[in-house]
Amino acid sequence: MPHPEHPEHPGSPDLPSLQARLAALDVPDVVDELGRMGRGDRAVAFRLLPKGRAFEVFEDLDPALQRELVAALRDEATAEIFAELDPDDRAPLLDELPAGVATKLLAGLTPRERAATTVLLGYPEDSAGRRMSPQVAALPSGVTVAEALDRLRGLGDEVETIYSVPVVGPGRRVDGVVSLRRLLLSDPDARVDDVMSEPTTVRATDDQEDAANVVRDGGYVGVPVVDDEDRLLGILTVDDAMRVLEAEDDEDSARVGGSEPLRRPYLSVSVLGLVRTRIVWLFALIVAATLTVGVQSHFEAELDAVVALALFIPLLIGTGGNAGSQAATTVVRAMAVGDVRPIDLARVVGRELLTGLLLGLTLALVGFGPAALVAGTDIAAVLALTVVCVCALATTVGSTVPMVARRVGIDPAIVSAPFISTFVDTTGLIIYFSVAKAILGI
Repeated sequence: MPHPEHPEHPGSPDLPSLQARLAALDVPDVVDELGRMGRGDRAVAFRLLPKGRAFEVFEDLDPALQRELVAALRDEATAEIFAELDPDDRAPLLDELPAGVATKLLAGLTPRERAATTVLLGYPEDSAGRRMSPQVAALPSGVTVAEALDRLRGLGDEVETIYSVPVVGPGRRVDGVVSLRRLLLSDPDARVDDVMSEPTTVRATDDQEDAANVVRDGGYVGVPVVDDEDRLLGILTVDDAMRVLEAEDDEDSARVGGSEPLRRPYLSVSVLGLVRTRIVWLFALIVAATLTVGVQSHFEAELDAVVALALFIPLLIGTGGNAGSQAATTVVRAMAVGDVRPIDLARVVGRELLTGLLLGLTLALVGFGPAALVAGTDIAAVLALTVVCVCALATTVGSTVPMVARRVGIDPAIVSAPFISTFVDTTGLIIYFSVAKAILGI
């Protein structure tokens, strides 16, 4: 475990000063500070933390940083930290570790803790079961409020939370949920069945983001996690739900922007790591751009006839791409928070089509005059009509792609950026040159 004696670290800061600075910070600030350090300095700084504080800090670190610290610490220190983690915090760390190290750490747990952890590992990686805590307080139906409070006092620190407690009947089926506040304010002789509320539950096999949205949208401290027969398995607490939603939001934001999520603090990522998160998407977008080049080659004669048409190609491509990205980002976010569902496809597309038409008309009216001064009224008319069509097309595609992707089981953020960029650029140029041929007679 962390201790004051540690080897000299070349280039490390003054250790007494660093220790004093870390001691003055709250746990979240220490976590942020460690995330800004290099791998070697992070390990040295972590060893400076007192034992109890080190446990708290380790628990809040990203799994990737936890993995690096596990590699840097001695075996006995790692085993001690691992044993102190809750089962739902061990599971993400085990996903990051090599199989041999994970097996060794599991073997060092007590049989009870090992069983609680391996149960979580049996669920799909992105499921609610993987994020729930199996250490859940539960009250049997039929007990009095006084008996319920006595039971909760006896549980102590063995459970994740006592602020929201499932009430279970025969076979551990969830009959209701009661809050600690309700128990404290109720008649001690009243039955728990009379003061409990209707339960809101999630299935262990539900997607973790959907389950986390249930917790957030309902304002719950925690939601019971059940199997297909409504038997209690664990609880998904609000802090775990918020971590899930933050990670999902980071992932969506990265992919909509055309890169892979970092899954760790930015300053802890190497330059090569940043390259790896972006290079595949850039290759995909380069390939997509060749379609645009192909369209321009096809209309080479028209460009030769009216060279001024080429002046506005970057403007049209940029406008269409921006309009499509705006629509896609809005719809992806609306789906993430539950405002929009797949059954709303027709309504969403209709709204975005109208939005695109109005945006395009506004831009056309504003841009017609300057375009006419630069290239003449005929070219300005071509540009204005094309902008209206491209904006309408871009917002329609930008809203349709994420919703169709979700319906067929694909992450909307993965396909939105490259597909919308390719489709809008290519079809926008086709529209542009087709309108030009019709108006200019070329």
